[in-house]
Amino acid sequence: MKRLHKGYLVAPLLVICIVLYLQNDFNHYFQQRYPLKDKYDVDFDNSSLIPDPGIMFVQTTNEMEPTPLALCAVESAARENPDKPVYYFMKGLSGNLSQYPFPQYFAAPMLSSIKNVVLVPLKLKALFQNTPLSFWYQQVNSSREQYWIHVLSDACRIALLWKYGGIYLDTDIISLKPLNFTNFICSQGNSIANNAALGFQNQHQFMWDCMEDFVTNYNGQIWGQQGPGLISRVLKQWCQSDNLDKLLDLQCNGISFLSPRYFYPIAFAEWQRFFQPWNKNDIESFFPDTKGVHIWNFMNKGQQKRVVAGSGTLIERLFLKYCPTTYKVFVKCSSFI
Repeated sequence: MKRLHKGYLVAPLLVICIVLYLQNDFNHYFQQRYPLKDKYDVDFDNSSLIPDPGIMFVQTTNEMEPTPLALCAVESAARENPDKPVYYFMKGLSGNLSQYPFPQYFAAPMLSSIKNVVLVPLKLKALFQNTPLSFWYQQVNSSREQYWIHVLSDACRIALLWKYGGIYLDTDIISLKPLNFTNFICSQGNSIANNAALGFQNQHQFMWDCMEDFVTNYNGQIWGQQGPGLISRVLKQWCQSDNLDKLLDLQCNGISFLSPRYFYPIAFAEWQRFFQPWNKNDIESFFPDTKGVHIWNFMNKGQQKRVVAGSGTLIERLFLKYCPTTYKVFVKCSSFI
């Protein structure tokens, strides 16, 4: 029997949750939808026009109903950074938000209703144009790539930062504090630089070097080769050091190399701690310097760990505090992620 694509299972669940929430006050929440197209005047037919540096998220599938965790990531970034535009680049977005009306669609209306969130079509050919990634993208056979969605995301983030500057965050990072526009990379530990959270000014040479290394050392069959592996390789060359741990919380040729506590306070090997009970008073004391918590959602593939309403787990407490709108919608489902 053919396996059902997870989208076929998620979509009905989303509809049920939304309908349940509509029984309360959710209808009023969407009465003023899509306010940002006029505010930021984003040219939805040409995503190369981004008016101001901002915080960027990327959806490299055609999915138009992101997971609750992705919605939480965007909502929390917008809440913690109300003075910054938050761009969500979506490959499946046509550019005309009226094509995604509520209640047939949920994510686009919800995100558009947040005053500093801007939805932007992810136009890959235009994004990679005039970069070292252009020829690679035209030649690569995505059907033969084992980790294509992840590799494509690795390519998009460095191209976006090169062209526009700002801060890139993965869609499984829940923001806890405001972010500053600085050139930064964060260590995940053991002399490895991770690429889930990056900040760079536009046309920074480091990003160009990353794009060149992406092509030169491309191997889509090795997990992380184009992600943490790439950032680590280029940073070692940039800093002329094979021991990145010696550079923690220091600047190297204009780039700050942050210690894991800023974005990876819980190591990937301990990811299940997010789904264990926590005292809510311990959260702020455990994350005093943390800007955003990386949930390591890839580790949860096949594990089916979920946010359970009333469980008091760390992941539930993070949802409750930092993305309350997302939580309020999906809590009707009893569990979600």
